[in-house]
Amino acid sequence: MSLLNENCPAKVDPLSDAELASLLSQVSGWTVEGGKLVKTFRFTNYYETLAFVNASAFLSHQLDHHPELHVTYNTVKVAYDTHSVNGLSRNDFVCAARTDALLA
Repeated sequence: MSLLNENCPAKVDPLSDAELASLLSQVSGWTVEGGKLVKTFRFTNYYETLAFVNASAFLSHQLDHHPELHVTYNTVKVAYDTHSVNGLSRNDFVCAARTDALLA
């Protein structure tokens, strides 16, 4: 099943190194930094930046899995992690795939 079509399950487990590597290959442009799944999105103006922030907030609310967002005039750095496992879970990758789909 594609990450894009998955929902975030309520019960999650931390990822093994093999699972992490496999899932990371499925989300283009995302990296692991400081134990978080991170990507920076670039836009042409502030209006587009905030439209993306609002769309990602709606998505996060639907999935009940919320990222850290760092917003500037024309960039948004999105960082996912799963607090309950103190690291990364499959949910982070589902949300990353869905976040990418906002711009598809």
